[in-house]
Amino acid sequence: MNIARTLAVARKETRQIIRDSRSLYLALGIPVMLMILFGYALSLDVDNIPLAVWDQERTPASREFIDRLTSSGYFTVVLRTESYQPIVQAIDKNEANMGLVIPFDFSRNLKRGRPTSVQAVVDGSDSTRAGLAIVYLETIVATFEDDLRKQALTSQSVQQRINPPVEPRVRLLYNPELQSRNNIVPGLIAIIMMVIAALLTSLTIVRERELGTLEQLISTPLKPNELILGKLIPYFVLGYVDLLMTYVMGQYVFNVPFRGSLLLMFFVSGIFLIGALSLGFFISVVASNQFFATQVALLGTFLPSFLLSGFVFPISNMPDILQIVTYIIPARHFVTVLRAIYLKGVGVEAVLVPFLMLVFFAVFLTFLATVKLKKSLR
Repeated sequence: MNIARTLAVARKETRQIIRDSRSLYLALGIPVMLMILFGYALSLDVDNIPLAVWDQERTPASREFIDRLTSSGYFTVVLRTESYQPIVQAIDKNEANMGLVIPFDFSRNLKRGRPTSVQAVVDGSDSTRAGLAIVYLETIVATFEDDLRKQALTSQSVQQRINPPVEPRVRLLYNPELQSRNNIVPGLIAIIMMVIAALLTSLTIVRERELGTLEQLISTPLKPNELILGKLIPYFVLGYVDLLMTYVMGQYVFNVPFRGSLLLMFFVSGIFLIGALSLGFFISVVASNQFFATQVALLGTFLPSFLLSGFVFPISNMPDILQIVTYIIPARHFVTVLRAIYLKGVGVEAVLVPFLMLVFFAVFLTFLATVKLKKSLR
């Protein structure tokens, strides 16, 4: 490999990027836009669930029960009514996600130690939100029952003689506030890098072919590996600029904690970038025109990376066949490594398998792009 020829190709490609404002917009504008859009708009936290209440009893006990719900932060009372029908209408109009009916004998049954029922009407059209609302309600009801039981035992002076058989002591690691943003931002960096890297390099060869300059390059002593390396160097630098921008935004805009090694993150990201850039280069070699190349690069990277990487949807919840397919998605392994470095602060030994998968993809995709380019130049 001739270093001078390789650097000459890199300088030519850099000038082309600077002249083409679309490339700079793709490289620098879209990552910032995606970080702002996803960072602020995409949240998996479910709180302030709109609640419609029909308190038939209106006693201190029923009011205390409602206060327990609202003070938890998970529920917000948006409607207090005197009948059942307004609750259904509020759910139909999406003004409430849950309706609660407290019976007229609520406190009387509690005082006598009898079972009492509180009816909850839940909007099941959003299954995720409905499921979490039910879990929140059951947890608050269980706490309310436990407090009442302790009060009754205390009044009978037997509290000191009875200890609960199982007392959970939960310790949350890595994300004690359970902020979904802390989980989303590292995964978002992987998605952005995958899409941008493949999009940018998907135009490199097909653009030369459309402009008629590819024949001039072929007529020079330039070798295929020198052409690939020279073409990829400027985009590799741009990829690192994107990584730095998204890292800074994650730290100082979204306040996502970073507990790992910055050097390790940049090293692993470099390996991932090589694979993503080579994939885009391969698309550029086989594509017939620039429009087709950008469409293939966008659809072939964004959708699999977004849906099958575990970024939003847990892979363990997918069908078995899709879980197997996810192993050939490079973003899946990069998301795993980034989250481990970001939130857990672990070293490469803790994520050795996904790290080796990234190395494999980088080598394989680079080899594939080189072979395809050699065939196309013959």
